Amino acid sequence: MKMKNLRWWVIALIALATVINYIDRSALSVLWPDIVEDLFPDESALERKQIYANISMVFILSYAFGQAIFGKIFDWVGTRIGFVLSIGVWSLATAAHAFAQGAMSFSIFRAILGVAEAGNWPGAAKSNADWFPTKERALAQGIFNSGAAIGGIVAIPLIAYLTVYFSWQMVFVVIGLVGLLWLIPWIILVKAPPKSHPWITDEEREYILTGQRTSEENLNTLCDENEYNPSTGELLSRKQSWGVIIASAAIDPIWWLFVFWIPIYLNEVYAMDVKSIGIYGWVPYVGAMFGAWFGGLLAQNRLKAGWNTDKTRKLTITLGCLIMLPALLAMADPGGPTTAVIIMAVILFGFQTAIGNVQTLPSDLYGKKAVGTLAGLSGMAAKLGALGLTSLVPILTANGNYTPAFVIGASLAVIAMLAVWVLIPKIEPLKPKN
Repeated sequence: MKMKNLRWWVIALIALATVINYIDRSALSVLWPDIVEDLFPDESALERKQIYANISMVFILSYAFGQAIFGKIFDWVGTRIGFVLSIGVWSLATAAHAFAQGAMSFSIFRAILGVAEAGNWPGAAKSNADWFPTKERALAQGIFNSGAAIGGIVAIPLIAYLTVYFSWQMVFVVIGLVGLLWLIPWIILVKAPPKSHPWITDEEREYILTGQRTSEENLNTLCDENEYNPSTGELLSRKQSWGVIIASAAIDPIWWLFVFWIPIYLNEVYAMDVKSIGIYGWVPYVGAMFGAWFGGLLAQNRLKAGWNTDKTRKLTITLGCLIMLPALLAMADPGGPTTAVIIMAVILFGFQTAIGNVQTLPSDLYGKKAVGTLAGLSGMAAKLGALGLTSLVPILTANGNYTPAFVIGASLAVIAMLAVWVLIPKIEPLKPKN
C-alpha cells in the first residue's frame, strides 16, 4: 500500500498530539476557580494565586528538564517510539490529577506531566527534519504550532462545557483518555522514517531526501555522513547554538504568560467564573492559530521566491516580534474584556509568526542527529525563562495590575530579535571547526 503526501499525514498527527497536549495542560488553569473552592476554601485571593503559581512553576521546571531529556531520547530511539513514550506517560499523568488532594499532590502530577509533555517539541522538530525538505520546514512547523493554538481554542470552552456534566476530577480523567487513543493511529501510520517507510511513494521519498540540507552552493543533497552532527559540548561551543537558546529563552515566556494566566486574569480582573471564562478565554488562541499559519506560509513563500534561509528566517522572526511589542504595551489599559482578549489575540499572532521560524533554526544549522539535542536544550532554556516570569507574576500583579508583566514581555521580544541577529550572523548549515 502506498500513500500520497505521507509527510503531511505525519505532521497532521503531530499537530493533533499538540492539540491534546494543550487541552491537558490548560485544564488546571481553566478548572482552577472550581478547584480552589473545593480544596483551598479558606485561603485569600493572593494565597490562591501563589499556590497556583507554585504548582505552575513545578510544571515548567519539570517541562524544562523534560525538553533536554526527550531531546536525547528522540535522537536515540527515533520519533515513533519517542512519541509513544511521551504522550503515553503524559496522558496517564493527566488522568491522575483526579486524585490530587492539595498543592503537593498536584505538584507531583504536574511534574510527571511536564516531563512527558516536553517530548512533543523536540519530537516535532526532529520529525520536521526527518520528513520535510528545507523549503517546507517552516510551513510544517507552522502547522504543528497551530496545534498549540487550536488546543487553546478548543481547551477552554471544552473544559468549561465538561464542567456542566462532570466534576473537575472526572474532566481530568476524560481528557487523559483521549491522549491514549491517539497512540493507535500513530503506531499504525509512522512505521519508519522516509528512507525506509513501506507506504511512501518513490516520488515523495526522492522529493524529501533531495530537498534536505540543501546549501547555497546548489548542492541537491548531502549524505548523512557529510552532515554536521557535533557532540553536545561542541554544539554548545558555537555562538549560533547560543543564539537559538537565548532567542528561545526570551520569546517563550511571552507564550506561557498567556497560557497560564489568561483564565486567572479574566477571573481576577473581570470577575469571571469558569463558564464565563469559557466564553472569552479561547479568543486569543484564534490569533495564535492564524499567526502559526501566517509565519509558516510567509517563510515558504519567500524561500520559493528565491530568498535564502538567512533572510527569510530573520524577516519572519523580526516581524513577529514587532507585532507583539505595541500590543503588549497596549495591555496596560485594555478596557473591557472583549478588547482585552482581542489585543491578546494580536500578541499571540505575532508570537506564533516568530516562534515557528525560531524552532526551525536547529534543523537549519545542524544535521539530523543533532537537531533533537539543540531543540531540547533551547526548549529547556525557554522553559527556565518561563519559570522566572511565572514566579514573578504573583508579585508583579499583587494589586490586580498586570501592566508590569506585560512590559517585561515586550522587553523579552526585543531580546529575542537581538539574539538571532547578533549571534547567528548567517543562518545556514554549519561546518565543523578546523
